Amino acid sequence: MATIRSREDQDGITIGWQAQIKRKGFPLQVKTFRTKSEATNWATVTESEMVRGVWRDRSRAESLTVTDLLLRYQQEILPDKKSRQGPESVIRILTASELGKLSLAALTPEMVAKYRDRRLKSISPKTGRLLKSQTVRHEISLLSRVINHGIKEWSVPLAYGNPCLQIKMPSQAAARNRRLVNDEEEMLLAACAESRNTWLRPVVIFATETAMRIGEIVEKWELNKETGQREKLPGLQWADVDLKKRTAHLPKTKNGEARDVPLSSRAVAVLETLPRNLDGRVFGTTYDGIHQSYVRACKRAAITGLTFHDLRHEATTRLFEKGLNPMQVAAITGHKTLQMLKRYTHLRAEDLAKLLG
Repeated sequence: MATIRSREDQDGITIGWQAQIKRKGFPLQVKTFRTKSEATNWATVTESEMVRGVWRDRSRAESLTVTDLLLRYQQEILPDKKSRQGPESVIRILTASELGKLSLAALTPEMVAKYRDRRLKSISPKTGRLLKSQTVRHEISLLSRVINHGIKEWSVPLAYGNPCLQIKMPSQAAARNRRLVNDEEEMLLAACAESRNTWLRPVVIFATETAMRIGEIVEKWELNKETGQREKLPGLQWADVDLKKRTAHLPKTKNGEARDVPLSSRAVAVLETLPRNLDGRVFGTTYDGIHQSYVRACKRAAITGLTFHDLRHEATTRLFEKGLNPMQVAAITGHKTLQMLKRYTHLRAEDLAKLLG
């Protein structure tokens, strides 16, 4: 049975009620409430859980805040991750929010849902526009991963389980489906041939044939998420190209893994026409040079809404249209999951109809 005692101040005035539960096989449970009825209700529920074998010690969840859990994750788990900067910036946002001050026991699905709704109405300081739904998804997903880790690895019990899994996530941004249509490819290549950047046309053809990222093709400066420093990506090197085997080896890619890209006959033909640079680069230009020249070429060709990265979408979809299966395409493009690959694939209904006969 629980013991309920009043708590008095130095003048003998009752300031609260303490409930104490001593039960064999369980640690001593003591909690103070403002009213006797609250203390009695807590003791009744707790003893019932002990009898039914479903009781869990929630004192840790009550004493730890969301910020405590996030900072422990940052200190103990993130150092072993390949990318830290992104998660660390999200952790700073979460700890500074209204959720960071809550105890883990007080973190309910309703509180997370209110955070979601407030963030979706927030203005990004970088763009001056409403935050993208994908940004808010990333924030809640990270909080969910941290809570799951706390529950599984650090014995942090939560009355509601993981509240992030019990709310509706912001809708995912629609995947881009821009492809080259009608005679756009011919128009684009003709405009590229007129560019003062003589590397533009072969780079565009090579991108549509290999589905390689621009940073894997040409030299590009990029922020290293682990160190926070800018580093140079050298682009494709002649030392990594084997024209006889028709392959290009990429020793370092965006997902951190090396991969070998098979080269089509058209891609090989492009490489065979290129001069050899003394510095070993296949394409003697940079990302900035290609980007500016590409934008101007699209304007000359009267092509709108086609980014250079859309060429990777185009190339990936063409691989499927050639009959390659998802695993084969993923090996070429470097996508780690089929879900990610799906976002880059836009098969035309008329082409699928031809396959049906």
